Amino acid sequence: MPVPLASIQHGVDSIWGKYTELKAGKHILLNASSGKGKSTFTMLVIGLRADYEGLITFNGQDIKEFSPFDWTKIRQDKISVIYQDLQLFPSLSVAENLILKNDLTNLYSEKEMLQMLEKLEIEDKWNQKCGLLSMGQQQRVAIVRGLLQPFEWLIMDEPFSHLDIDNAKRCIEMIDSRCKELNAGFVLTTLGDNHGYQYDQELKL
Repeated sequence: MPVPLASIQHGVDSIWGKYTELKAGKHILLNASSGKGKSTFTMLVIGLRADYEGLITFNGQDIKEFSPFDWTKIRQDKISVIYQDLQLFPSLSVAENLILKNDLTNLYSEKEMLQMLEKLEIEDKWNQKCGLLSMGQQQRVAIVRGLLQPFEWLIMDEPFSHLDIDNAKRCIEMIDSRCKELNAGFVLTTLGDNHGYQYDQELKL
């Protein structure tokens, strides 16, 4: 239970205050209204917040035992994140934002990254500064960036909030394909829209 949410009345279906397991390879929808802790959940499971009561384990180990070096390796190889606030570098171009991420593992060539942007219809923004893009375009860049690493889990905090139906569909198809390629699971937080995708499991906050 996150400390800031302990005084809030949660529904009987809420995962807060209960045992919940995210099973490897599963595609999970985390559904909740605003203020119920979707972003908090994201920050907790990736180790960027520790203000909770109870126990969170990753591969059987208490995450509070992880060192900063442990977390660096986990976020490089095990868990990729698409943040609600995107965390792109606005003064850098799309190319520079993607190359910075890709250089950590060198999984993709520049041509392959451009092809990913093309699938999301933003390949013409390659040299554009991210701060000059629309929010929907920035979200698509952040989604591509999140896929430019190996991972066992992809954690996404409302990644389609600024996208129309067609663009959200293109993105979920790319995410689904990448996760299947890696046999990886994902958690997608949402205000209620399932984006036309069949999830293995739905959780509520």
